[in-house]
Amino acid sequence: MEKTEALTLLKQHVVSPSLLGHCLSTAAVMKGLAAELGQDAVVWETIGILHDIDFEEIHEDMEKHGIAGYEILRDAGIGEEIALPIKRHNHLLFGSDYTTPVEICLQVADSVSGLIVACAYIKGGNISDVSVKTVTKKYKAPSFAAGCDRNRIALGDALIPRERMYEIAISEIAAIKDELGLM
Repeated sequence: MEKTEALTLLKQHVVSPSLLGHCLSTAAVMKGLAAELGQDAVVWETIGILHDIDFEEIHEDMEKHGIAGYEILRDAGIGEEIALPIKRHNHLLFGSDYTTPVEICLQVADSVSGLIVACAYIKGGNISDVSVKTVTKKYKAPSFAAGCDRNRIALGDALIPRERMYEIAISEIAAIKDELGLM
């Protein structure tokens, strides 16, 4: 599935600009992590784009999140390679029992993308002013971007050193800064 096709499908189910931005930033991080780990960057980017496809339709009901997304994707003819990680990404339903690189990286990307975008906002929206040092410092302040689950970010430590993961995430988000309304 090409990025434009995934975005078209996403926009059939999501209208909130902030949720669309979150899906785009998660996708960007997924793409970069896939490349770093020698995985299929197109598939992982698609997973990032579509991971919250059900969120508005289920009215943020976390008992349904992921499962409803899986059903939407399967009904649209999307295969298990994309649909299953999306189904399982709801850590409130599935805990932290993630063993595959794609599942782990989706946990990481889902949270670290928000942390990095929040860091850009405190820099006046300028992503080029966000450094690994900035993100590391803000990671240690639990009240900053409190919705970004630090435990989910830490899952990635088994795959990629934290500083390298931050470098990748910052770079990939910077590459789509115009789409996110950042400078």
